[in-house]
Amino acid sequence: MNHNKLSTVAQVFTIKLDHGLSEAGYDKIIEWARSILPKGNRLKENFYIAKSMMTPLGLGYQKIDMCPNFCMLHCIENVELIECMTYGHSCYKPITGRGKILVAYKKLKYFPIIPRLQRLFMSPRIAEHMT
Repeated sequence: MNHNKLSTVAQVFTIKLDHGLSEAGYDKIIEWARSILPKGNRLKENFYIAKSMMTPLGLGYQKIDMCPNFCMLHCIENVELIECMTYGHSCYKPITGRGKILVAYKKLKYFPIIPRLQRLFMSPRIAEHMT
């Protein structure tokens, strides 16, 4: 089965996510794959370069802070709140050191649907099935 650069990177990204690999683990898989491929292959060298290749596809996500009990999202009108409106406890870890950055106990990854639908309708073959 022949693969191009994009399909190979997407496949290794899938393996990384399915098995909870770190970025270093991803880099090791790519290093091994590059060692068995012929000289002059165009496979990306590491995670950050491969990630930059995937970014233009428009399949990103937004991180939204949320209550540890999953009862409230800190977005739109609730973005300034520090405590849960339902239970009244803090949604952010205690601030340590000199930094004043709030770190949420839980984060929701929101995948906007519109870019994904646009991506699907770009392919005439898939668009036919979508309609």
